[in-house]
Amino acid sequence: MKKTLRNALLGLGILTAIPSQAAWFEVTGQAIMLESKSSARTNAIEDAVYRAMHYAGADFSSFSSMKPYFQEDRKDYQFNGSEVRHVQISKSYTKDGNYYVTARVDIYPTAKSCHNVQYKKGMLISDFSIAVPQQAALGGIYQVGKDFTQLLKRQIGKQSQSFVITGTSAVPVQPENPSAMMMLAEDFDAQYILSGQITDLTSTLDQNRFSSDTINRQFSVELQVLDGKTGEMMLQRKYREVAEWPFSRISQVDTQSARFWVSAYGAALQRVSRNMMLDLESSLACRASLPEVINAHGNLVQMNVGRTHGVRQGDELKLWHTAGFIDQYGISRNRMVETEISLVVDRVYETSAELSVQQSELAASIQPGDLLTKQPPRRY
Repeated sequence: MKKTLRNALLGLGILTAIPSQAAWFEVTGQAIMLESKSSARTNAIEDAVYRAMHYAGADFSSFSSMKPYFQEDRKDYQFNGSEVRHVQISKSYTKDGNYYVTARVDIYPTAKSCHNVQYKKGMLISDFSIAVPQQAALGGIYQVGKDFTQLLKRQIGKQSQSFVITGTSAVPVQPENPSAMMMLAEDFDAQYILSGQITDLTSTLDQNRFSSDTINRQFSVELQVLDGKTGEMMLQRKYREVAEWPFSRISQVDTQSARFWVSAYGAALQRVSRNMMLDLESSLACRASLPEVINAHGNLVQMNVGRTHGVRQGDELKLWHTAGFIDQYGISRNRMVETEISLVVDRVYETSAELSVQQSELAASIQPGDLLTKQPPRRY
């Protein structure tokens, strides 16, 4: 049985040794070589560490802070204040245009990570647009914005620790109109709205005297995240990758095909998608998850998060009343007022849950729109 398990882990490229608290993982990461050997090495190390963290269930929120150190050409990387304590490079090599790195990653997981003590936060994704559609003419990739949106949606849906996708919208995001954004978020039970724009798809031709010409193509995209409760801008990031465009200059490329996504250019888009998800984890994972009361009747309350968000029977939550006011500049603002009301989850459904009020004499004050925060488990 032990031999069978070892062989299965070898097939995944991961070997583990698990004492009572810590674990080490031997993982092989890979990256396509294009700009330079050093950048490919950095990307391969990032890939290896990401694989180890994902396999171990380690907190992704610290990943972005480690990335700058992987640009240094070293064999050992040590970190403090992170679940990843030590990364040791044991082997590196190139093969078929790819750079491979085998690394030993020491991980000390903790139960106090933000994604372990909070519910997943609902996120609405708006379709990514192309700033200059003429730049998509090479290959006819006019649908790459929508296809990248679906890629990011799958990335977050399958691998994010702190977010759950509540829907995809074709409605353009308008940061200058926070009221409309708050209504859009409410329609989809989303705490955040994510959107973006592809700003550069230009290409350059490298002419080679003794071999075929090479086309390198840019993929530059801007990301923005709005708070669905207030309409405020929470996060803005820019990403840029350049990769070989392996297709003929006169061919029409299907950006939904496997041929596109296994290409060097498709791999670059997947790397951008993963970096976006990791930046979301780093920036927003530790912000409070705010379930909302959608129905209240007597001592029974229904909220708009459920099993997909991590809700479990017996969870205890605290209630906050919401109140609106107009500030001195005429802008509508929301505020939360803490109450003494606590609730316990009785029944859990896929995207909602029913709770019972512990102070029945205060139940009449609960209204739809009030917010809830998860309380840490009691220790007896």
